[in-house]
Amino acid sequence: MTSRLIVALRVKATPERAFAAFTAEIGKWWLYTPLFRFTPRSPGVLSFETGQNGRLIETLPNGRVFEIGRVRLWDPPNRLVFGWRQAVFAADQDTEVEVSFEPVGAETRVRVEHRGWDSVPTEHVARHGISDNLFLRRHGDYWRDLLAALEAFISDADLEGRRT
Repeated sequence: MTSRLIVALRVKATPERAFAAFTAEIGKWWLYTPLFRFTPRSPGVLSFETGQNGRLIETLPNGRVFEIGRVRLWDPPNRLVFGWRQAVFAADQDTEVEVSFEPVGAETRVRVEHRGWDSVPTEHVARHGISDNLFLRRHGDYWRDLLAALEAFISDADLEGRRT
């Protein structure tokens, strides 16, 4: 897996809190975009089945469940690795997401590496015919938006928790 993107952002939380928000609360902060949806029927609600060999799934409004990928490494609060595929991927088309949670003072650096895009040809519908560099840049922008949404979710949830 050589074709990859890397994005990182600091959040005002411990690694434990950031890991929990990323995994247990993903359905509350995940942003959908028509450009990078998992199924033609998206959006649904994302959730993780926790632990090694758990799954990242999307539950569609009609109740059907689409498996986005299996958890390949579950190491709270340090790292998480999971498969990532869209419904239109062939069996040999596989990407992988690695998320690390590194303490930096009172914050946590959440780092996402999404790799394996070289298994999905440029002309594939999931890549929209976009060249590798531009596709990875756009997908990297999407991950930046997702991490910003995670950061906002943690801040809002923690602020709400202090009010009650």
